[in-house]
Amino acid sequence: MSQIHFIGGEKGGVGKSLVARVLAQHFIDRGLPFLGFDTDRSHGALTRYYTDFAAPLLLDAHDSLDPVIEAAAEQPGRRVLVDLAAQTQGALTRWLEEAGAADVAAELGVQLNYWHVMDAGRDSTDLLRAWLDGPAAALPLVMVLNEVRGERFELLAASGLLERAQAQGARVIHLRKLPDSLLQKVDGAGASFWAALQGPGGLGLLDRQRVRVWLQRIGSELDAAGV
Repeated sequence: MSQIHFIGGEKGGVGKSLVARVLAQHFIDRGLPFLGFDTDRSHGALTRYYTDFAAPLLLDAHDSLDPVIEAAAEQPGRRVLVDLAAQTQGALTRWLEEAGAADVAAELGVQLNYWHVMDAGRDSTDLLRAWLDGPAAALPLVMVLNEVRGERFELLAASGLLERAQAQGARVIHLRKLPDSLLQKVDGAGASFWAALQGPGGLGLLDRQRVRVWLQRIGSELDAAGV
């Protein structure tokens, strides 16, 4: 079965593009065929770090997301990864409603997944509530608790939304903490995680090992979640 993964969260700065990059590397490491679409007009991470696997996709028309379904349908078993820029959730929701995209995907045997990437702030919790109350809430949901952007999700815990989402079948992924200085070194290499670990990029021996361990732990969670 082909899978489409919409990496969202609506809010800027929560780590959507980091999650998209981690997923791209996960698919490569597991030998899973995938294609990425990057909706960020100004500094798309997928098209920058995974150039051979991703293409830009501007959400500026009613049919902008049509290539996503088409890409999944043309190759059974392919993963399609869509890195949604901030404030594009409305475009996704309209496309799902107006095109009947979920019905088309079901007919084609394509699984749709929405990833809600969260930091520890109130905005992310409020946006999760809005998604769960919204018209696309029936999509399979993956919640990403991005500990790179905050390690204590007390507001989420107090809201009751985590339990509500899990009761509806949501999967939860923890993106473990990685020091900001180390992540900046990886980004400074201007390449995929694999290339940053292999080539000259300012990473010392133990920093390379830290990134490997970080990716392995996330990869284990993704495997357990059936991604």
